[in-house]
Amino acid sequence: MPATVVVGTQWGDEGKGKITDILSEDADVVMRYQGGNNAGHTIIVDDEKFALTLIPSGVLYPQVTPVIGNGCVVDPAALITEMDMLSSRGIDPTRVRVSANAHLVMPYHRKLDMVMERFLGKQQIGTTKRGIGPAYTDKFARQGIRTQDLFDPKIFRSKVEIALKEKNKLLTKVYNQLPMDPEPIIEEYLGYAERLHDYIADTSLLVWEAIRDGKNVVFEGGQGTLLDVDHGTYPFVTSSNPTAGAACAGAGIGPGAITDVLGVTKAYISRVGAGPFPTELENEIGDRMIEIGGEFGTVTGRRRRCGWLDLVALRYSARVNGLTKIALTKIDVLSDFDTIKVAVAYDSLDQRYTNFPRQHRVLYNCTPVYEELPGWNQDITGVRSFAALPREARDYIEYIEDRAGVPISIVSVGPERAATFER
Repeated sequence: MPATVVVGTQWGDEGKGKITDILSEDADVVMRYQGGNNAGHTIIVDDEKFALTLIPSGVLYPQVTPVIGNGCVVDPAALITEMDMLSSRGIDPTRVRVSANAHLVMPYHRKLDMVMERFLGKQQIGTTKRGIGPAYTDKFARQGIRTQDLFDPKIFRSKVEIALKEKNKLLTKVYNQLPMDPEPIIEEYLGYAERLHDYIADTSLLVWEAIRDGKNVVFEGGQGTLLDVDHGTYPFVTSSNPTAGAACAGAGIGPGAITDVLGVTKAYISRVGAGPFPTELENEIGDRMIEIGGEFGTVTGRRRRCGWLDLVALRYSARVNGLTKIALTKIDVLSDFDTIKVAVAYDSLDQRYTNFPRQHRVLYNCTPVYEELPGWNQDITGVRSFAALPREARDYIEYIEDRAGVPISIVSVGPERAATFER
């Protein structure tokens, strides 16, 4: 059975949660391999909307074991709140498993996230202020606290006290903040230990056994390729690796186990927060995309920036992720436009780029080179097959497929679970 990585090909918000949810119908295990509760996935089932930030989208199917991998950072309060929300709505959260090696987001991480962003002023990254970046910083500085540490009170206390000796100096002397008391933090988090005890597991072994036994495993990424800390528009990125290769490290499996990499691509493009955005439309067209597409962040509610589809960026994502398939989402949003533009290259500093440039100086000075296609000017939200789409919509899909060099295997024409079909 396949092991599929679901990855965003843009700046996140492509509809990965919905696509993962659809794949989960035939899955046994669904695993988040990176990120924290800064990555929101919205799923609509019938008339119900589920907004998930930590628990994988597959939790809505009773046969699925939802797993939070070692590559994630976990805010236990957010996790418990999410589990309680699911339980109150008739979804069993007791199937959730969390890696013993996943690092914890601590209250001082959230505090530092807020004051560091404020300190940057106009140079802000645009983080969600959930403490994700500082938690990853501690992880790679080998100063982090892992979920397994919750179950040894002596070790946990020692780690918190040591951490706050440093963090309090930073808070008071650099950011002019009051110091944080370790005792309330220790008491709060040891309280979470009792609640989460039965959910902590060796998730690398769990996933490996599932693959060995021929079960269907889906690896779910947060954010998107252009927010990858190594391969995105640094420094306006997340603090982890959403790209497909990180599924191996974030899950604890070898690359040979992965059979498919499905890139989720919105039929236009958006990003939230600061950073370069070559095809951004700061005009009436962009405003219409935001309004029709409901382009507001699941986690923060922030208004997204929108623009025409960028094939330069999509080809780059196809390359760095090794995409085998594409799921094209929100094509229905473009039904309102007479003509549709697609960026096929950039002009910047007297040079034309058909490959994604690595220099910020180039990206910030890009003028997109567009090709224009006819729109279809009709509601397609009720369509349930490729053949039933208007010819212009089919042409648009085939155009993207041809220029990206990757087959489009799934098409979504609306936010509901049912408004998605395979080609």
